[in-house]
Amino acid sequence: MSKHIFSGALTALITPMSHGEVDYGDLKKLVEYQVSEGIDGIVSVGTTGESPTLTHEEHIEVIARTVEYAAGRVPVVAGTGSNSTSEAIHLTKEAEKVGADAFLLVAPYYNKPNQEGVYRHFAAVAEATQKPIILYSIPGRCGIEIATETVKRLRENYKNIVGIKEAGGSCDKVQKLVNTLDEDFLVTSGDDSLVLPFMTLGARGVISVVSNYLPRAVAAMVAKMAAGDYLGAKALNDILIDLSKKFFIEPNPVPAKFACARAGLISSEEVRLPLVEMSDANRQIVAEAMDAARQKLEGIKF
Repeated sequence: MSKHIFSGALTALITPMSHGEVDYGDLKKLVEYQVSEGIDGIVSVGTTGESPTLTHEEHIEVIARTVEYAAGRVPVVAGTGSNSTSEAIHLTKEAEKVGADAFLLVAPYYNKPNQEGVYRHFAAVAEATQKPIILYSIPGRCGIEIATETVKRLRENYKNIVGIKEAGGSCDKVQKLVNTLDEDFLVTSGDDSLVLPFMTLGARGVISVVSNYLPRAVAAMVAKMAAGDYLGAKALNDILIDLSKKFFIEPNPVPAKFACARAGLISSEEVRLPLVEMSDANRQIVAEAMDAARQKLEGIKF
C-alpha cells in the first residue's frame, strides 16, 4: 500500500477566538503545539474551525496564518467547501494563493443536489486548481452523501481529487470505497471513534477533532495501526474512545474549545453564534473524561 502525503493523523483545527475576533496569538500556539506533538497535518478552517461563521476575509487570513505558522513542517489542508460552487471555487483559489497544500471540500449542503449535481460541483472546483482535493462526505450534516460511484467518476477524470474524508459512520461505505478506488486514493476517517474499524478496512488515518487536545496520542494510535500493531493501537483507542464520544456531547467544536481552554492551550473557549458555550453539566462530563484519559496516558511511551 502506498504512503499518501495526507495519510496519518490530521487535526481539524479549531479557530481560537477572543472578544468576537480571531485570536491569532492562540492560533500560533495551537499550530506549534500540534507540530511539536507529532501530528501529521493540519486542516485549517474546516467546519471544526467554524467556517460557517467566519467572514471570507477571516477565512483566508486564518489559512494564511496557519500556513505561516506551520512553516512547511506539516502539510496544511484548507477547508474551502461551500454549497455554492462559485464560492467554493473562490475560496479554493484564494487559499491556494496563500500557500495551502491541499483543499478539503464538503458536499454541497442544504441544496441537496442529485449525484450529477454533486459531480459537477466538485468537477468545477477541480478544474480551478491543480493542487490536491480531498472530498468530505458527512450526510448527517449535509443531507446528502458523496456516492462511491460519484467518487470513482471524479477520480477517473480529475487526478487532483486524491481522497475522501468519510464521516457517514458506515464501515460498508469505507469498504466499498477502498475496494472501488485505486490504491493511491486516500480514504480517511472523519469520526474519531471509528478510526480503528475504518483502518482495518483500508482507510489510512483520520481527520481528528480529539487531536486538538491530544495530538500525540491520536497520531501514535494511527501510526501503530498503519504499522500493523493492532494491539498497541487498540490500547490507545481504549483510552481515547470515551473522550472521543464526549467531544460530541454538544455541537462541534464547543467541547473541543472547552477542552483546549481548560488545558491552557487557548485563552478562551469562545464560539460564535449560533453556537453557544457548553452547559455546566456537560462541562463536568467532558472534564472528567479529559482527566481520565490524561491519567491513563501517563507513563506511556509513544
